[in-house]
Amino acid sequence: MATKRFKELKNLSKDELATKIRETEAQLFQNKMKRVTGQLTDVASIWRARKDIARMKMISAEKAATKPAGGK
Repeated sequence: MATKRFKELKNLSKDELATKIRETEAQLFQNKMKRVTGQLTDVASIWRARKDIARMKMISAEKAATKPAGGK
């Protein structure tokens, strides 16, 4: 399943990826707050969000490192 998710993320544009990172970071923050207050039932969602953010940041860095042909 992780490879399918990775392929989906890899097809996003830089702007879409940045938006997705911000959304996932906000979701991670909300889940952390819910965990502290005892409202979170799926504790694994924190782990999954952290891994998704790491994947997206890696893809974003790869896209930033690749320069278009003809660019200086």
